[in-house]
Amino acid sequence: MSHQPVVATKMSGEMDKPLISRHLLDSDGSLAEVPSEAPKVGILGSGDFARSLAARLVSSGFSVVVGSRNPKRTAGLFPSAAQVTFQADAVESPDVIFVAMFREHYSSLCGLSDQLAGKILVDVSNPTEQEHLRHHESNAEYLASLFPTCTVVKAFNVISAWTLQSGPRDGNRQVPMCSDQPEAKRTVSEVVRAMGFMPVDMGSLASAREVEAMPLRLLPGWKVPALLALGLFTFFYVYNFIRDVLQPYVRDGKSKFYKLPVSVVNTTLPCVAYVLLSLVYLPGVLAAALQLRRGTKYRRFPDWLDHWLQHRKQLGLLSFLCAALHALYSFCLPLGRVNRYEVVNLAIKQVLANKSHLWIEEEVWRMEIYLSLGVLALGTLSLLAVTSLPSIANSLNWREFSFVQSTLGFVALVLSTLHTLTYGWTRAFEDSHYKFYLPPTFTLTLLVPCVVILAKALFLLPCFSRRLSRIRRGWEKDGAAKFLLPMDHALAQKTSHV
Repeated sequence: MSHQPVVATKMSGEMDKPLISRHLLDSDGSLAEVPSEAPKVGILGSGDFARSLAARLVSSGFSVVVGSRNPKRTAGLFPSAAQVTFQADAVESPDVIFVAMFREHYSSLCGLSDQLAGKILVDVSNPTEQEHLRHHESNAEYLASLFPTCTVVKAFNVISAWTLQSGPRDGNRQVPMCSDQPEAKRTVSEVVRAMGFMPVDMGSLASAREVEAMPLRLLPGWKVPALLALGLFTFFYVYNFIRDVLQPYVRDGKSKFYKLPVSVVNTTLPCVAYVLLSLVYLPGVLAAALQLRRGTKYRRFPDWLDHWLQHRKQLGLLSFLCAALHALYSFCLPLGRVNRYEVVNLAIKQVLANKSHLWIEEEVWRMEIYLSLGVLALGTLSLLAVTSLPSIANSLNWREFSFVQSTLGFVALVLSTLHTLTYGWTRAFEDSHYKFYLPPTFTLTLLVPCVVILAKALFLLPCFSRRLSRIRRGWEKDGAAKFLLPMDHALAQKTSHV
């Protein structure tokens, strides 16, 4: 079965302009009339998605016919350029018809089987989680079983009504689609491009169940990193509570539970940020060690390491979030009553001790360096977070992206380590800071980052760096692929790793 391709007369030069305006709200004239020779498409349904879809199609240069069970009542909700009529009349002339209704209403269209024969039905519906688990076949497959003489294409189910109205933006630009007929997919792809989106071929209609599952997933790539961050926060919060609140209460009877909302949280956040940042670069170190040990890059990493490498972006963004919150909490500390009382009490003690001048040179220098390193580390982390955004990352070539995420990321880790060491100073060697025999919190956070930094420094040695470069360029220890590196070793280091 072949279908005439639908080509929009007005392409996506203005597709990025928002459609939400007073024109869409006026019932007497919402959008300008489209030319009479414009390609015609149909829409069955009159809900929110159908209205947004009609507005986008009209602005893309299509002639739109909307089929409704009560056209008089719903006509004012659609752009004036769209023709709103009964369902039987709406399916007569268009070759491409969008089915914008729920699965349980599909059977109401069975009376239109003869008029729909040979047409392309674009299923835009999404099941609920319960429906997805209850039904063994997708909505699109169910629609195809009801209308065997039609060609069903699954598309637009991952696009929201808001995105259709405001225009495609970055990640929302992709439209996964699937069908058993390549010609039908090609026709719908032209409509998708004319609307300013980018079609993504997902294969046959059997993939529709997977496509329909996409909107049901709630941040699937963030589950493990979020749980890890929550686990680290819980551990360090309890650890700091025992040291800073429970120990003074048990030993001296001092109630410092007022520290729980701000002070303990502010002590915990940098610990979580620091450890998460080190966990971003630890899998790269482990991967390099495995390649050196195996002498080849053509063997798969273990599944746990492969998944770890894929979650580095999420770990980095969570690290930035915790670091930013730590900075905000630190700015809020001087505003609290606790800080004011402590300043007053310190002043009173100084007067009673008859000290006219209190100045410890070492502490002044330590705090100045500590704050400066913290600001530099947060600034570098901010740059890493910004370049993780798709719109920014897509504007960088591979070498630029690698420099920011790898080189500057390692610089951020080093700055954070110096920031932590300056904070700790000599506390790790003073018995008074071992409360309940527990070491200071910063000593625990230094373990993983120091391992990463030492391993990175080790891999910079010529005996390791040259071998690692050869392996990443295809050399194998077994002799299957041996060759000499270029004379300019620095140039070899700058090439992308395949």
